This record gives sequence, structure tokens and C-alpha cells, in this order.
Amino acid sequence: MVSLLLFDVDGTLIHTGGAGIRAFQRTFRELFRVTMATDGIRFHGRTDPEILEDIFVAGFGRPPTPEQVEAICRRYLGYLHDEVPQSPGYRIMPGLPHLLEVLAARGEVRLGLATGNLEGAARIKLSRADLNRYFSFGGFGSDAKDRTALIRKAIDRGKSLVGGSHEIRVIVIGDTDLDIACGRAAGAMTVAVATGGDSWETLRQASPDHLLKDLSRPEELLAILGNAT
Repeated sequence: MVSLLLFDVDGTLIHTGGAGIRAFQRTFRELFRVTMATDGIRFHGRTDPEILEDIFVAGFGRPPTPEQVEAICRRYLGYLHDEVPQSPGYRIMPGLPHLLEVLAARGEVRLGLATGNLEGAARIKLSRADLNRYFSFGGFGSDAKDRTALIRKAIDRGKSLVGGSHEIRVIVIGDTDLDIACGRAAGAMTVAVATGGDSWETLRQASPDHLLKDLSRPEELLAILGNAT
């Protein structure tokens, strides 16, 4: 039995201190002269393509063209390169990277990402904390706008890495109700951590298989692995 552990990024592994929001604001100000573009837009649990489209529709009353999407993503990643390294609010979530070291040492575990970030954005955000080295595969907002679809993409990639001779179980770990709902829809066990976008009560109401305060106690996740079926 091999376990694929698929981690969300923002609010689960790290917090960028608003770097993504600032990068989107700079992008829309530079390309379209739109100020305060992110006001009223939900970020936590959403995919970058969803966020991008919501910002554009709010400003222009229509979805962006494919050419505009490409231009926005390119500029956004460029600004994110600026914002993440200098963000004063950037922090690693409690228990990391120790937990990842513990998990990576287990031969029956493969660590991946399941995040609404564009892959380039996820890698930029994780690079400041030197966490990319733990994650050789994943599903990203650049794979699909729909979160369930990108989780399924992560599962497919993980299975390809493991090979066909092993039984696979999948555990999605995230900090929002959308991580839980979409992980469940993709057929995965779900673990919610109350370190990010949603409160403990909101996460509890989403009915994850397990709900943790944070990831500071490796024994809690190891117990879940031991009991997973």
C-alpha cells in the first residue's frame, strides 16, 4: 500500500502574507489601469483561474479572452517573483518542515501538491521556505480551473510515479471547506487543518475525515496513515 499525500499550499504549508493578492493588484493596475482589483474577491480555497476570471468580470463585466488570460498569468508570475521574497508576513505553518522530513523518510508515502495556484505560482511561494524539494508531483490551477479536476490530475500523476503494482490510497490535506469538498469528490480521504482560510467550525461543518488544529504533531498524521483504509 502506497499513500499519496496531497497538500494544499496557501494556509496549509505556508502563508505568503498577502503576496498573491498584491501581485494580482499590480498585474491589473499595470495591464488594465484597474485599482483595488481584488476587493470583494474570495481567494482562500479558490483556483488562480477562478480568481483571475472573477477579478476580470468584476472590472469589465465579461470573462477575459485566452490572450488576456495568458498576459495576466505571465505578468502575475513576474510580480509574484518580486512579492514573495520581500513579503514581511511570509511564514511557514507550524510543524513544517519537520513533518515533511518525517513523511518523506517513509517508503510507503509519496508527497504531492493539490493547489489552486498555477504551478509556477506554487513553486515561487514554496521556494522561499525551501519546500519544493519535498514535492515531485501535483495538480495545479494551471491544469484545471475546477479544483476537483486538478486533484484528480495530481492523483493520476502520483499513480504514474508509483507504478501499477501497488495499491494506492489518497489523502488530501487542506485548510478550507473547498479542499475538503473537492478532495471527497475526487475519491480521497480528507484531512482539514485549521491554520488558514476557514475557521475550525467551518471546517468541522465540511465533515472532513479528520480535523487537526495544525500540523505540528507528526504523530497525529502518522496515526491517520496507520488507520487509513
